Amino acid sequence: MAIKVVGLTGGIGSGKSAAADRFAELGVPVVDTDAIAHELTGPDGAAMPALAAAFGAGAVRADGALDRGWMRERVFADAGSRQRLESVLHPLIRQQSEVRVAEARGPYCVLVVPLLFETGHYLPMLARTLLVDCAESAQLERVMRRNGMDEQAVRAIMAAQCSRAQRRERADDIICNNDSLAALRLQVDAKHDYYLASLADRS
Repeated sequence: MAIKVVGLTGGIGSGKSAAADRFAELGVPVVDTDAIAHELTGPDGAAMPALAAAFGAGAVRADGALDRGWMRERVFADAGSRQRLESVLHPLIRQQSEVRVAEARGPYCVLVVPLLFETGHYLPMLARTLLVDCAESAQLERVMRRNGMDEQAVRAIMAAQCSRAQRRERADDIICNNDSLAALRLQVDAKHDYYLASLADRS
C-alpha cells in the first residue's frame, strides 16, 4: 500500500519549517520541496544546465550554483522570466518529490509545499492538508527579522500567495502559530497522534 501523505503548507514566515522539524523528530519522513529546489539549483545541480540555457551565464555563480539574487530581481520584475524559471524547476521538483515520497518509510509522510494551494500540482498525492497559520503581522515581523527585508518587499511576496482566509478555507487541518515555539510543537504532537490513528497503515 502506498504511504499516506500529509501536505504541509503556510504563508511565508508562518512556521512551516519549525512544524516540519517537529514531525521529523517524531519519526515522520519529511519531504521538503524547497530543500529539493535548493539541491537542484546548488553547485552543479541537476537544474543548472537548463537554467543556464534559459537565462544565460549571468544566472550562474562561479561555483556553478544559481545566483539567487540575480534571479530574484528578474522574476519579480518580469512575469515571463518567472514562468520560464517555473517551467524548468517545477517538473524537476515534482519528479524528485514523488520519488522521495515513494521511498519514504514510516507511519505516514509529510510533504512540505509552500505554494500548495496556489499551484494545485501536489493535491492529488495527499490524504490531508495541514496549514500552519498565523496573523499577517506575525508573518511580516518574522520575515523582516529573518531575511533582513523591508516591509514593502515582504508584503509583495505575501500578495503573490493565497490570502490567509483562502488557505484557512481550503485546509483540512490547521495549526495556529501566533504564540511560542513550544505551543507550535505541542500542536504538531497532537496532529501526529491524530494522523497515526487515521492514516497509518495497519495491515
